[in-house]
Amino acid sequence: ELLDRCERAYVRELPDRVLGALQKLDQSLQGYAVSRLQHSLQAATRALRDGADDELIVAALIHDVGDDLSPYNHAEVAAAVIRPYVRREVAWIVEQHGLFQTYYYAHHYGRDRNAREQFRDHPWYQACKDFCANWDQCSFDPGYASLPLSTFEPRLREIFSRPAHDPRYVDRT
Repeated sequence: ELLDRCERAYVRELPDRVLGALQKLDQSLQGYAVSRLQHSLQAATRALRDGADDELIVAALIHDVGDDLSPYNHAEVAAAVIRPYVRREVAWIVEQHGLFQTYYYAHHYGRDRNAREQFRDHPWYQACKDFCANWDQCSFDPGYASLPLSTFEPRLREIFSRPAHDPRYVDRT
């Protein structure tokens, strides 16, 4: 009973921990024209301005949250964080965005830029391709007027306060 109470309290604090992880992205991975937090805010702002639903907006916001702990499979880490709270399509997009992003740079390193084509017949292929083209790839612009984190906080709190694996959210396609 004690452990159950403690765990429930810990789970209630999840939105705060996700926000904290996002804020830490402001100090990570130097060398880009914008911080990883600014990149994430740009991606989420673009998603919001394009009329995306809340799950996709929050996905755009947290899609790189795994960079600090796992740079070579950051997309899988971010997908694992969001998967219990969103529909399968959104989790799949976050999980695959790392591979889909290689389209934009892999050929400069002698790698296959078309590796995403293995998913050509997947029902969410185009959605992931659009996520990368419209929100991720273009969000390294130091001149872009992105919205502040506080704009997205209510959406993030709502999604990460849902009961994990609730069929109302995660079983939808």
